[in-house]
Amino acid sequence: MANGNDFKGGSPWGSPPGGGNGSGRGGPRPPNIDEVIEKIQKLINKLIPGSKSGGGKPIIFGLILLIVVWAFSGLYRVLPDEQGVVLRFGKFVSTTQPGLNYHIPYPVETVLTPKVTKVNRIDVGFRAASDSGRTSGVGDVPEESLMLTGDENIVNIDFSVFWVIKDAGNFLFRIQSPVETVKAASETAMREVIAKSQLQPILTKGRSTIEIEVQEIIQSILDEYESGIQVTQVQTQKADPPDQVIDAFRDVQAARADMERSKNEAEAYANDVIPRARGDAAKILQEAEAYKKQVVAAAEGEASRFIAIYNEYAKAKTVTQERMYLETMEKVLADIDKVIIDKKAGGVVPYLPLPELKKKKKGSGS
Repeated sequence: MANGNDFKGGSPWGSPPGGGNGSGRGGPRPPNIDEVIEKIQKLINKLIPGSKSGGGKPIIFGLILLIVVWAFSGLYRVLPDEQGVVLRFGKFVSTTQPGLNYHIPYPVETVLTPKVTKVNRIDVGFRAASDSGRTSGVGDVPEESLMLTGDENIVNIDFSVFWVIKDAGNFLFRIQSPVETVKAASETAMREVIAKSQLQPILTKGRSTIEIEVQEIIQSILDEYESGIQVTQVQTQKADPPDQVIDAFRDVQAARADMERSKNEAEAYANDVIPRARGDAAKILQEAEAYKKQVVAAAEGEASRFIAIYNEYAKAKTVTQERMYLETMEKVLADIDKVIIDKKAGGVVPYLPLPELKKKKKGSGS
């Protein structure tokens, strides 16, 4: 190691004392290369014991050791939620997947490991603040949220876009400001979809369709830029008319809801009455058809019976007349109270009304 005598009166490289510009007039002399090597050798001998007889071997050993350490410094680990981006002299060359990887050590190559599974969020139309883990809107941004619909109305719409890194290399080097790019693409896509939609679906049941269409347009724009970003979801936070007309719009909505309710009630009543009326009409038609068949069949039967009796009458008039008389009297006298008067007997003939007794017996038994 150099002592005080080595640096006495000047620099450690053997320069004479005093300043100067090295012109030979009292200035420092250029260092002697042999002296420099000798001094470095002495320093190494003191740092590494037993190296005095080794000559240049300690230097070679030290260089080999440094090279080995430098080579092993190229090992690096990429976590499961990361993606490695390898830069060679500052230029992007490749990406690596999670696990143990290797790159040419610094300063030839360097590695960046951005988080690729982290879900990022961008709010358009409003600004949000985190409150106990929950997000609440704290301010509206009219220049972003007010949009013109296809039926020339104005809607105040706030929405959020969620995205992750799909390709870390493109994400870091293809676009200069990824967040601003996603925000601009999101606002452009939403304005395009809103301009093709009617106001009523935007405010009611058409939000899910709009969100899907907006997500597809944003993704196509980002893919065209080769941004390395994947849009995972578009979520509508609010869709209302402007604040200046929201009260009137709510009155219109309430009137429209009343109209829909009355319409539904009328349809329900019609669905109840019409089937019953149709059923009653079908029943009446069936009864009329049955009555028609009954009357026609009875008439045809009477006609057939008349023709049969007429044929018998043509064959034997007296017998047929007697039979018809007796059948008629049987039908007439069957349902009336009868009194028999016989001229030969000299008055009323007593008889036992057996049919009446049978009827009374049946009535008492029941």
